[in-house]
This record gives sequence, C-alpha cells and structure tokens, in this order.
Amino acid sequence: MKLYEFAPTRSIRARWALQELDVPFEAVEIKLLEGAGQTPEYLALNPTGKVPTLVDGDFVVTESVAIVVYLAEKYPEKALLPTDIKQRTQLNRWMLFIVTELEQPMWRIARNSFLYPEEQRQPTDIEIAKGEFRTMAAVLEKHMQGREFLVGDKVSVGDFIAAYTLDWGNEVGLLDQCPTLLAYMQRMYDRPKAAMRIKDALQTVQAA
Repeated sequence: MKLYEFAPTRSIRARWALQELDVPFEAVEIKLLEGAGQTPEYLALNPTGKVPTLVDGDFVVTESVAIVVYLAEKYPEKALLPTDIKQRTQLNRWMLFIVTELEQPMWRIARNSFLYPEEQRQPTDIEIAKGEFRTMAAVLEKHMQGREFLVGDKVSVGDFIAAYTLDWGNEVGLLDQCPTLLAYMQRMYDRPKAAMRIKDALQTVQAA
C-alpha cells in the first residue's frame, strides 16, 4: 500500500488512519511546491493533482475522507467505524459537516491569503470566511460538550477528520471561543499513534 502525501496537507488524515490501524505502507512525498502534483505520472493517479492519494494494489483512492473510510472498512476488526446504522449515519453527517461547513471557509482564507496570485485575492472574503467558520465551529462546540468522541463512545476515523480540521482553524486563531473543541483536539493529538500537527508538518517542509 502506498500513500502519496505532502506533510502539512489533508494527507495528515490518511496517514493518521494508517498509523492507528497499524497498516504498513510506503510513503511517497509529492512536493507540491515544486510542481510534483502536475506530472503526467501523478495526474494519472489523481487527476486533481492534489494529495493524498492511496494506492492499494491496483485500486486507487483519492479524497482524504474517502481514503480513511475505505481503510476503516477494509480493516473492520480495528473498529474505527460504528457498526450501528444510526451511529454510522451520524458519523457521516458530522464528517460531511466538517468538510463542507468548516473546511470550505478555511480554503477561502488560504486562497485569499497566499494561494491565489496577489491580483486575484479578495481580502474582504477572509473576514467573511472567518465569521462563517466561527459560526459553524460553535455548532460543533455544542455537539461535543459532554462527549469524548465525535460519535458514540469510541474513536472513529471521523475524529481524525475533525481533529485535523480543527487544528487548521486553530492555526489562524479561530477556536479561541471553543474550549471544548480545543480540549477535544488536544486529546486526539495526544493519542500514541496520532499524526503530526500542522505546525510540525510545516516545519518539516521548511527544513527540507
């Protein structure tokens, strides 16, 4: 099994799932800043040119949420997905909430801060996106009060999705009013097989 990754990105989610599952894998770094995502060879695996990409034999999976769900379903003995249909549906609900309501404002912030060429950036949208993130984070904050995990009474791949996204929001100071989410995120990253925090992953890139 191969994981094509770039350290500070959503690759963290896929790597985290693999580490929690104790699945041996080969890590292949895709140096996005050097254009490695746009080579014909990589685009044949992932036409978006993004990471992560998981290759399991002749089966290729892209999109970080799809990857972690695939891995959890492939190794059901590790119990990283609920088996109860109602809990599984709730998990799907919250994973979709995270990637639509929390992750999308973060992308807008990133694009208008440094990803887009300067002439294409819309600085006013940064504050709008920050407000949208805070509003939706408050919804998750309320959900997590009195809970240890996103859904049910045991960890799931949804917790890795959530923790990474919250760490992203925390990097730009958007969780200062969400003590429950901060504590939850820290618990997840304190797990022995957790992946790196975003700030640590960024340091590995800068040091290379």
